[in-house]
Amino acid sequence: MIFKPNFRYTDKIVKNLTLISEARGIILNSPLIPKWEVSLRRDALIRSAHSSTAIEGNPLSLDEVSALASGRDIMIRRKDKQEVLNYLEALKKIPEFSGRKPFVSKDILEVHKIVTKDTLDDPRDESVFRNRQVIVGNRITGEVVFMPPPTEQVPKLTDDFLGWFNAPEINEIDPVIEAGITHYEIVRIHPFIDGNGRTARIMASIVLFKRGFDVKRFFALDDYYDHDRRAYYSALKTVDPKSRDITAWLEYFTNGVAVSIEAVNKKVIGLSKNIKLLKEKGQIALTDRQMKIVERIIQENRITVGDIAKMFEITRQAALKEMNKLVDSGVVKLKGKGRGAYYILV
Repeated sequence: MIFKPNFRYTDKIVKNLTLISEARGIILNSPLIPKWEVSLRRDALIRSAHSSTAIEGNPLSLDEVSALASGRDIMIRRKDKQEVLNYLEALKKIPEFSGRKPFVSKDILEVHKIVTKDTLDDPRDESVFRNRQVIVGNRITGEVVFMPPPTEQVPKLTDDFLGWFNAPEINEIDPVIEAGITHYEIVRIHPFIDGNGRTARIMASIVLFKRGFDVKRFFALDDYYDHDRRAYYSALKTVDPKSRDITAWLEYFTNGVAVSIEAVNKKVIGLSKNIKLLKEKGQIALTDRQMKIVERIIQENRITVGDIAKMFEITRQAALKEMNKLVDSGVVKLKGKGRGAYYILV
């Protein structure tokens, strides 16, 4: 029997979906320099990897995750490092997974294998459905969230879910709702001994990419979950085991998407709306340092040579050289003279 989700559209869900649609439209239609798009994607990748593994108890900081994403080696516990590297690898493979039609059990097992590689207490638990009963609990508080279905039901429940996941009718559902349902149902079935949360979050991201919602991959939904882990676990607990009404969970999930996409929206608007040259002169290639300078001006409305020297720990002469390049490119202009001089966007 194909899985059929039980939920209703509340005012809160509709409001969230409206906010999401408006923000997404602005983001996708804003003029952006290609390097900024790369920067936004990399930031989302790093934040997702950091937050999703942090929810499960990984102690690495955002800076440490960023270092690993850049290929640098850092002195940390092997398992903590491997968890992050695994999640980064899974995130990179989202476009590939989204193209698999139909998406079958071996595909979800492959997702699990990637996120858990060399991290489980028993390697035999990688990429296989669980062979014993487990409980879903909050690792931070020790609180039991819920008891998953009996072990022997897992293969059938997974196939039922994937029947719904692959059905043509699913395209009639809003992609954010589909992602929220996918996230919850995988957590509910809890098909694996460990790594269910990470697998569920990757699957939700696969949905958003597959449905064309996050084609630029700017959104880091895991950030929202990690910001208030208690709220995340509480939302999972709102579902009645008998009715399986996931309306309250979808209210939480859609709110998370709205918050995450609005954060990206603000950054994109700041990057694009004040830079008239994007439309007048076409795209201009900026270095990473120059992009950071422009972002700082957007945040503070101005910047001085002293600010730049301090930001990058360079001499005032080197900072002045950077600004002269931006002036010559028509990106910024100088205001004032002497010690009171500063730069603003054109």
